[in-house]
Amino acid sequence: MIERRAFLGAAGLAAAATSAAAQVVAPAPQAGAYPAPAPFSPKDWGRVRQMFDLATDRVDMSAMLISSHPRPVREAIERHRRELDRTPIEYLERNNRPLQNAARERVGRYLGAPAANIALTDSTTMGAGLVYNGVQLGYGQEALTTDRDYYVTHEALRLSARRNGASVRRVPLYADSRKASADALTQGVVSQIRPNTRLLALTWVHSSTGLKMPIGRITAEVARINQNRAPADRVIVSVDGVHGFGCEDAGLPELGCDIFFAGAHKWLFGPRGTGVVAASAAGLAALRPTIPTFLDSMAYSNWISGAEPGANTGARFTPGGFKAFEHLWALSDAFVLHDMVGRRQVAQRTGELTEQLKAGLAAMPHVTLWTPRSRELSAGIVSFDVAGLSADQTVDKLREWKIMASAAPYARPHVRLTPSIRNSPDEVDFALKAVRALA
Repeated sequence: MIERRAFLGAAGLAAAATSAAAQVVAPAPQAGAYPAPAPFSPKDWGRVRQMFDLATDRVDMSAMLISSHPRPVREAIERHRRELDRTPIEYLERNNRPLQNAARERVGRYLGAPAANIALTDSTTMGAGLVYNGVQLGYGQEALTTDRDYYVTHEALRLSARRNGASVRRVPLYADSRKASADALTQGVVSQIRPNTRLLALTWVHSSTGLKMPIGRITAEVARINQNRAPADRVIVSVDGVHGFGCEDAGLPELGCDIFFAGAHKWLFGPRGTGVVAASAAGLAALRPTIPTFLDSMAYSNWISGAEPGANTGARFTPGGFKAFEHLWALSDAFVLHDMVGRRQVAQRTGELTEQLKAGLAAMPHVTLWTPRSRELSAGIVSFDVAGLSADQTVDKLREWKIMASAAPYARPHVRLTPSIRNSPDEVDFALKAVRALA
């Protein structure tokens, strides 16, 4: 057995070989402490690309799936990982709550919502599960969604309805995305709201066709309906916003929804395994937490004293547990890039690249473009089919050109190219050349 005195003496000899600074616990870093970048010029998109370690022999148009971390995020993750490995319990105790709250504040500032109304998750899927399990639906009330929403929304609603006695109704939204209009989409949703409709579950940008829903128009109409309803019967609008979060110039005030959830590791280029839920006061009031939190400062004292926790908050809605803390704490650093460029300019650049791609694809006789040409009804996803090839076959052939595309996982899959601010007009032209060669 090694005596404690002998062990500490040996440790002291080893420590003497290191600097004094390395022997103390690192102080809690400031969230988003990455140095402010130089002012950004609209002609300086090469600086954005240089922040990513993407392979230079590929054209990566898969921002909608999983992010490559930009430099500020990579360096923040490494900084936190290094200190967690060196002094895990001390670094965790000093940093966990402050850095999570700093991330909530930064997300809220980007989305135009109070930090107190922001919860942190690990993905869009977790957000959907927490939201649709947490929305209080009474017996006989219904959740309304559409046939164009994703598996995650449909399944989360189905599982929730099995527990609370509510019903789920899916309504057809459009027969052909190419012929959709903002007016028809708005009317198609709002006209389906019934007296017992309590929850309206929508998706901002459809990952199948790339169609962007006119959420602001829809919520304006819902607000008019809610004026004549008792608070317990008002329609709560919840939005899966993952394919607009980070590439569209809109937040909660512009969308007008009560609940917004998204993963942060797609268009935002945030740390993999992070996500958010943002809510209005009405949205928070309609939600109940599912997983015990560690973030709410009163959680343990309420448990010990037996006190009721009171009204829901973003902190209380944030799931507790031990996580990949170095990723979670680096979420604030995802906004270094977006602050450098600006939310409006990110949206403009994304729109320019997608317009270039859509125009090129629409001119090809062997291609069917499913994403609306209208900027009002599209974001960064461009969906299409190539005659004579399945979606998977097209993706495989584009991979031979070193172009990273994907196939939409729906009953009717389409090919997706999703240019982002990491890409250039030359890369879009190269992708068009490859698709043209598939004729």
